Amino acid sequence: MHVHAFRGTGRVFGFTMDATGSNLPTQYAPWSPFKTLDLTRGSELPGVRVDECLDDIDQHGIHLTEAHVRITDRVI
Repeated sequence: MHVHAFRGTGRVFGFTMDATGSNLPTQYAPWSPFKTLDLTRGSELPGVRVDECLDDIDQHGIHLTEAHVRITDRVI
């Protein structure tokens, strides 16, 4: 899956399939494009829990972390 990563305030990162990041929550804005990743279930990527990220995107359209800890449930 092609996923776009954005940097928010502090140590918050948002992941989404939306290349503009328009579906990321405003409470952690401004969002700056960070990088685009190709994520595959069962794979490993330093700093990203790939399966957790893809699960959140499938269910909510976004995945959020703060200092590498999932915080998606704070805004959903």
